[in-house]
Amino acid sequence: MDMDTIKRIGIKAAFESGKILKSHFGNISDVRKKGLVDLVTEADTASEEIIIGIIRKAFPEHSILAEESGLDQEDEDHQWIIDPLDGTVNFAHQVPIFSISIAYAFKGAPVMGIVLNPVTGELFSAIAGEGAFLNNRPIHVSDTQVMQDSLLATGFPYDLLSIFDTIADRLENCLRAAQGIRRMGSAAIDICALACGRFDGFWEQNLHPWDTAAAVLVALEAGATVTDFANNPFTIYKKEILATNGKIHANMLSLLK
Repeated sequence: MDMDTIKRIGIKAAFESGKILKSHFGNISDVRKKGLVDLVTEADTASEEIIIGIIRKAFPEHSILAEESGLDQEDEDHQWIIDPLDGTVNFAHQVPIFSISIAYAFKGAPVMGIVLNPVTGELFSAIAGEGAFLNNRPIHVSDTQVMQDSLLATGFPYDLLSIFDTIADRLENCLRAAQGIRRMGSAAIDICALACGRFDGFWEQNLHPWDTAAAVLVALEAGATVTDFANNPFTIYKKEILATNGKIHANMLSLLK
């Protein structure tokens, strides 16, 4: 498979989607609830449609797993994993922190990832084995050595109330140990911010493959350590993710027990 072509199509789809999201930003007429606090807007669906259309035209035989439309075809070797709008709650409230996440997986493992913030124009990208980039510039995780100097990021799952005590305990542990914690509202942006050294660690639970597939590849290619909370290797189908610069990983594991 020509990975440069895969990446080119992914970037084209991301930027076309970005035009859709920017045209809807601050101009939403239809906001629906998929759950108690889980939203979907006409921008989500329009973005997803244009991404799928571009990918399907280039690779009609490939499988696509997208947040809103689910799994289309079951090609075990070639699959695109799409989040057309990561940060819908931010988007609906006109907070300009959201992203488009597009990954291509070969035999279940992401090997190309793209995350675009259409507001800032920041494009994070990676191909397995070729490093990670922000707008074509190489990026790497931070070199922060100790927890007290670390800036962390996290997110809260939509089923927060059902596991509130566990979430609160972990948040308190990390808040006491770190320099600070940020909650951006887009897991893909959080993980990419870790990849380029803005954050030193990120944790969250109950995410989905479309939330993590592209960004985790970017982070790994930037030198991050990514596991679950028990230090097992992370896969995009796991419900827990801990990503760090590697230097503070052991400390974070102890805080998340």
